[in-house]
Amino acid sequence: MNDEKDLRLRTKKFAGRVIRFYVALPKNNAVAQILGKQALRAGTSVGANYREAHRARSKAEFISKIGDCLKEADETLYWLELLLDENFVASHRLEPLIAEANELLAILTTISKRAKGLE
Repeated sequence: MNDEKDLRLRTKKFAGRVIRFYVALPKNNAVAQILGKQALRAGTSVGANYREAHRARSKAEFISKIGDCLKEADETLYWLELLLDENFVASHRLEPLIAEANELLAILTTISKRAKGLE
C-alpha cells in the first residue's frame, strides 16, 4: 500500500513539474506553446488516471486505467522529446523531466504486466 501512495504522490509531483515547465515556455513562440500544451495535458493526466485506476471496480477496469496511464506517460515523453529535439528548450532543463517520464513509464509497464499476469 505504501508503494501505491508513493506513486500517487510521485505522479502528482510529476504533474506539478510539467505545469511549471509549461509556464516557463516562451509565450511568443506558437509552436513551443502548442507542443507545451500537449505535454501539459498528457503529463497532468498520468496521475489522474493512476488515481482512477485505484478506484476501479474490477481487475479489467484497473488494467484499462493503468493502460491509460501508460498511454499518457508515453505521450508526455513524446512531446517533451519533440521540444528538446527542436531546440525549444535547453537540454539541461528538460532532461530531468524526460528521465522522470521514462521512470514512470517503466514502473507503470511493470504494474500493467503484473496485473495482466505477464510477470
